Formats: sequence, C-alpha cells, structure tokens
Amino acid sequence: MFLKNRSYYKFIAFFIMFLCLFSCASKKSVLYFQDSNDVNLRRLKFTSSKIQANDIININVTALNPESVVPYNLKNNVTANSSLLDILRLQGYLVSQEGNIIFPVIGSLNVTGKTTSELEVYIKKLLIDGEHVVDPAVSVKILNFKFTVLGDVQKAGTFSVTENKVTVLQALGYAGDLTINGSRKDILILREIDGVQITKRIDLTSTDWFNSDFYYIKQNDVIVVNPNLNKIKSSGIMGSAGSVMSAISLLLTTILIVIR
Repeated sequence: MFLKNRSYYKFIAFFIMFLCLFSCASKKSVLYFQDSNDVNLRRLKFTSSKIQANDIININVTALNPESVVPYNLKNNVTANSSLLDILRLQGYLVSQEGNIIFPVIGSLNVTGKTTSELEVYIKKLLIDGEHVVDPAVSVKILNFKFTVLGDVQKAGTFSVTENKVTVLQALGYAGDLTINGSRKDILILREIDGVQITKRIDLTSTDWFNSDFYYIKQNDVIVVNPNLNKIKSSGIMGSAGSVMSAISLLLTTILIVIR
C-alpha cells in the first residue's frame, strides 16, 4: 500500500521540518541596528520641548548678590518621606490651563509655547529691564516630564523623569525593553505639536531615524510597540505554528488509523 511507502513518510518528515523552520524568528526581525557598521559620526538633532498647560516648571534665579534673588526662588517645606521628584514638584510652578504662572514680584507670566531656553531669556530680560536683579542667571526645567510606552514591552506605563533629554531608546529602557513578540520594525510614536496630533513610525533594526526629530522624545509622547507577525498569527483561530503542527500531526494520525 501507498501508506507503507517509505518515500511517503520521508515527505511527511520533511514537511514538518519545513514548518519548524518557517515558524522560527529570523535574526533580521529581532536584532537592533543591523546597519550600525555603516554608521560613522552623525550629528543628533535636539530641540527643547515647548511648555504646555499642566506642566510643572522649576525656575531658579541666581546672581552675584545671593540676597537679591531670594524673593524670586520658591522654597517649600517638605516632609521626610518626600521623594526627590516630590520635592522638586513642590518647588515648581504649575502652568494653568490658560498657560500662566504667578512669578514672585513680577506677577502673571504666560509661559506656554516657549521652550525652557526661551523662557530663561524672557524672565532674565524682565528682571533686568525692571531693575529687579543685577546681572541675573535664570535656569528653567520641566519637573513632570512624562511619556507613555504601550504594547509589547516588559513594563508598559507612564513614566515621569526629571531629565528633559530622553531618547526613544532610553524610553523603551524605562519600559523594560521590547518582548520577543514586539515588532522591532514597527514602533509608533504619537506626538502633539501646537494642538495637532502627528505620528511617526520608526524601525529599530535600522539607524536611519537617528538624525530625525523623533530620536529624542518630547513631553507627553506616546510610544506604541506593535506585535510582530508571529504574535498576530498566534491570536488567530489556528494559533501559533506549534498549534498548527499539533493539529496536522493529529490529523495524520487519525487518517492512518482510519485507513488501516
């Protein structure tokens, strides 16, 4: 009988081996920055985030005469259990929905739409022109700089950091890196600029996005790691390749029993 033909069993064995090889993930879909050997020196582009409503900003004024700047620096009492981030937030200004803060002595200031550097220049000019402080130095930082990472990562969530210069790679590091099911070639970044939502897709297996405006994340960016093809297939009716192979094996066994 045909079922007893050895070539038939060889065909079945090769067919199952083919399925195994087909189901294995390719290195090209897993390894990061596969063209890194071709990359030499590259100038990275960084632009400061613009201040938005609900941001908490710290403004520190210094001068040669320390007593002259005391009225312009917030000092709040903190508890022993306060974290460093809590302490910094207590020493910051919450930007209102109208985009304003109440700055000591000077009064209401509209700060939205300005970068931290632009606000530093603006406040310094106000202090000099109003003869409040002689030769002041102004430092501005966003204290509640936050971003969200969703999708196939180890630890999805919203992260708040005191550093305002964070790359996409660092942001993914905060989320524990991608899982093996996360698509390295399909990372979606959602960003709001002047009330307009824009999107960008980047490929972590390449470095061609390093000199783009999306190498560094901005305040309130959302990073979405989409699932790879294997993960998508596993959520279907047939499930993973292993499930398919099990089903085929069961079907062949049933056929052999019935024909015998």
